[in-house]
Amino acid sequence: MRVPLGGLAGAAALTGALSFVLLAAAIGTDFWYIIDTERLEQSGRGAQDPAGAANRSQLEPLSSHSGLWRTCRVQSPCAPLMNPFWQENVTVSDSSRQLLTMHGTFVILLPLSLILMVFAGMTGFLSFLLRASIPLRLTGTLFLFGALVTLAGISVYIAYSAAAFHEALCLLEEKALLDQVDIRFGWSLALGWISFTTELLTGAAFLAAARMLSLRQRQDQAV
Repeated sequence: MRVPLGGLAGAAALTGALSFVLLAAAIGTDFWYIIDTERLEQSGRGAQDPAGAANRSQLEPLSSHSGLWRTCRVQSPCAPLMNPFWQENVTVSDSSRQLLTMHGTFVILLPLSLILMVFAGMTGFLSFLLRASIPLRLTGTLFLFGALVTLAGISVYIAYSAAAFHEALCLLEEKALLDQVDIRFGWSLALGWISFTTELLTGAAFLAAARMLSLRQRQDQAV
């Protein structure tokens, strides 16, 4: 089945725009990492006096959800995470410094992927207007490189989350409490994974369009 060049261009434009929107939404939302302490709070309430309804209302929920830039609790305003780029006058341990380095890495990589998609989108638009195979290959390469940058950023974030959990586990005295706490990745991370997939599809579509256009130009020259 022969796919028309216009259809391939439309598919590439659609997946490229979708990948940009999804990654921008992932970066801008605060549901990368979710800590649900509902079971822990329920067990704590059960241990109190059942008649102490006033004490129940005084317990502040400890559940939280975090993004790349800040962490939010249920009944408290969102607090920004520690700035990883200003460590000169801050005394921290080696493990904490490693966490800050990892934090600074993924907060650079993921926005960088957005910037690469913007440049790739502009070159892709011009390449389809000019019907030139070389700019199409460049656009496909940019999208594939942006996908690798996105994958690197997400991978560093996952490693950062595991290291932060290990650090908290070392500091926590009552480790048995973690059995009653649900910790999971949120839908913001899922958006990042979908954006990575659509970036790959966009890059492949541009490379396929470049190959198709090059073959057509050879056929026209042969005739």
